Amino acid sequence: MVSKTRRFVNEQTRVLSERAQRLRTTPTEIARSAAISSAGRIKSLKDPVRALSQSGVRLTAISQSTAQSLIELQAEIVNTALSNAATQLERAAQTDSVMALAQDQADVLRATRERIVEDLNQAVAIFKDAGGNVRKVATETYGDLTGRAERKKPAAKKAARKTVKKAKRATRKTATRGRRKARA
Repeated sequence: MVSKTRRFVNEQTRVLSERAQRLRTTPTEIARSAAISSAGRIKSLKDPVRALSQSGVRLTAISQSTAQSLIELQAEIVNTALSNAATQLERAAQTDSVMALAQDQADVLRATRERIVEDLNQAVAIFKDAGGNVRKVATETYGDLTGRAERKKPAAKKAARKTVKKAKRATRKTATRGRRKARA
């Protein structure tokens, strides 16, 4: 009977030691596999984070250039208004009659209205350009993050569009300078 009891105790001790061994190794294996899968997920976030940070840099550049364009436009508006005010005062001082002064004021009002419309159109063009650039960045970023990138337009079309924009800009500048000289 003593030998049966010893065998039973030995067998139970062996079973319990095996269970203890399994309990010690199983949580370690689970923790290792969880750490490996977490590391994989963290590594997979590297590209999306890079894409978002590059988009942030591009958006900052867009907002900076838009602010710069608006400040330059504002400076031009103020300079033109001051020049026109000085010219108007000089003309008023040289005017011989009240009728000529009234006629001159009517001409100045027409020119001022045209200048304001032109300045507003330039401001709208600046915002429109910025909005298009922001949309482009957002579309490209979305495509990078989701893997659904849009097809790029051929470079020839882009170059032609830039040439047209430059020509229009040069034409506007020339027309504006011509009007300003005519007012003076």
